[in-house]
Amino acid sequence: MTEVIDMSINVRRIGKIDVAVLEKEQALSLALAAVAMRRAYMICFANAHTVNTARQIDGFSRALQQALVLNDGIGVDLASRWLYRRPFPANLNGTDFVPEVLDRLPGGTRVFLLGGSPGVAERAARAIVAQHDHIEVVGTQHGFFTEEDETSLLARIRASGADIVLAAMGHPRQEMWVAQNLDRLGVTVMCVGALVDFYAGTARRAPLWLRRLRLEWIFRLLREPRRLAHRYIIGNAAFLAYIFGSDRREGAIQAVPLVHSIKAD
Repeated sequence: MTEVIDMSINVRRIGKIDVAVLEKEQALSLALAAVAMRRAYMICFANAHTVNTARQIDGFSRALQQALVLNDGIGVDLASRWLYRRPFPANLNGTDFVPEVLDRLPGGTRVFLLGGSPGVAERAARAIVAQHDHIEVVGTQHGFFTEEDETSLLARIRASGADIVLAAMGHPRQEMWVAQNLDRLGVTVMCVGALVDFYAGTARRAPLWLRRLRLEWIFRLLREPRRLAHRYIIGNAAFLAYIFGSDRREGAIQAVPLVHSIKAD
């Protein structure tokens, strides 16, 4: 008999993305339950850039329909305040949320790291084991694999016995790849963006005071202006113009099982 968790999740549509409305403890419980049941389950995070990308790439928005999407950052919170007259209950940014999941996983949980430049996942693996010594990293793979490599990669992930995969290939690639291969992976996959680089020490996080103000994007922009200027300056302006030009609406509530997807009516 298949065991599922049945609960009602309020989702707010931001652009073309249905973002779950959850307290942090609720979101953590969902993630931990999915890992414990070894279900093919996809967890992603949506910020302003995610919303912009989903409006531009249909395949990306379709991929996110298969996932539990959590709110990340001040941009989607401003959108929620404008569209639904209330903020999200908590800021569930992946860079803080995923380490909390790792902290709470049972001892012996097996993790596979997928993404980053060659060598980065291995460095991240050592840091993860040092910081979360009750879990085991059972495999790594850099993010520059080709389509020809996919069959052997999927077989290697399955053979590793991983209970959870952390996919860090940047979006939209990581979400679209995971959505396409979720059934073949057969376990919970969290799309974690730059987290592997943070663990490996190849990227730095903003000071705590700036993160508490929810302005970490400014720190990243100042460190990588060439790469991130279009995303944060032009992208944020386009996001705000789109959101404040949108009609206000009410959220949709749907009872969903803890399996592949969470969708709004």
